[in-house]
Amino acid sequence: MKVLTVVGARPQFVKAAVVSRELRRDHEETLVHTGQHYDESLSDVFFEELAIPRPDENLGVGSDTHGRQTARMLEGLAATVEAEAPDVVLVYGDTNSTLAAAIAASKLDPALAHVEAGMRSGSDMPEETNRVLTDHAADLCFAPSREAASNLRDEGITAGVHVTGDVGYDALLWARERADRSVLGDFGVTDREFVLATVHREANADDPDRLAAIVDALADDPRPVVLPAHPRTTDRLREFGHYERAARELTLVDPVGYRRFVALLDAATVVATDSGGVQKEAFFLDTPCVTLREETEWVETVESGWNVLAGADADRIRAALADATAPDEKPQPYGDGHAAERIVEILETSVEKSEVRDRVR
Repeated sequence: MKVLTVVGARPQFVKAAVVSRELRRDHEETLVHTGQHYDESLSDVFFEELAIPRPDENLGVGSDTHGRQTARMLEGLAATVEAEAPDVVLVYGDTNSTLAAAIAASKLDPALAHVEAGMRSGSDMPEETNRVLTDHAADLCFAPSREAASNLRDEGITAGVHVTGDVGYDALLWARERADRSVLGDFGVTDREFVLATVHREANADDPDRLAAIVDALADDPRPVVLPAHPRTTDRLREFGHYERAARELTLVDPVGYRRFVALLDAATVVATDSGGVQKEAFFLDTPCVTLREETEWVETVESGWNVLAGADADRIRAALADATAPDEKPQPYGDGHAAERIVEILETSVEKSEVRDRVR
């Protein structure tokens, strides 16, 4: 079986790592990096830390508007798909890289398989559009939970849907054993005595009022707050005049590698984030989460009490951080840490039987 895997952003590097390890035992994989995350701290370091083979091709697209970025990716990926002639194009999550690869595959011959299918937040953010369009184009939808499969069914997608569990859990278990706890000493924090924060979504980083409210709430927390700052966030903090306060009252640091981030997340008292992936990773690590959004695609984390939606309201964030405690119980909606194995087995069976093409041709 010949698989073309497309990645472009940090969460996809993490997910692809575990699936690629399984795929390459018996199959041929071509790995394409779109260059959506082009900063070394958000890209190269993850390939090194997660033992992912270097990309066979890097499109080097870089940052731009959603439309122009997606268009350039589509042009490059279409040429790669034609040249490589894979059996399957494998995509992850909800980025512009995912959507571009989905369009390229749907216009050409290979099957399209979507890892993390069926996630819905009910918002109008670009990631939601990418998820929906990719799922409707896909031949195989690998849903991380029963809730995700139910979302697909509600949209009329029933063929090719498989509940596999979440590959993010596979990756987290692998990384937790290799977590670099020296990062705690580097940042001067102690186990379970600090807040970890991440902010990168456009709705927060590009809105001066929302970003100010988040900084205010974090700065008011009596505990040390470690904020690995996405380059976009650092730029906006400077642009909106919030950088000096953030640097003075928070531990504002450059982005960290995955194994160091897992160590921070595992040791934190609570995490405040607008990242879908970090919400889920916190859940896996038994770290309470405060989500800086009004909605989430990982609804099970909220329903079980491990995650609180606080938006960008400073008072709500302060209260949620102060009240954050680990519930007495935790469900296991995202599988058992063997999702990558199931995905590869399903790909093998589906390609062998040609089921993935029969569904759409």
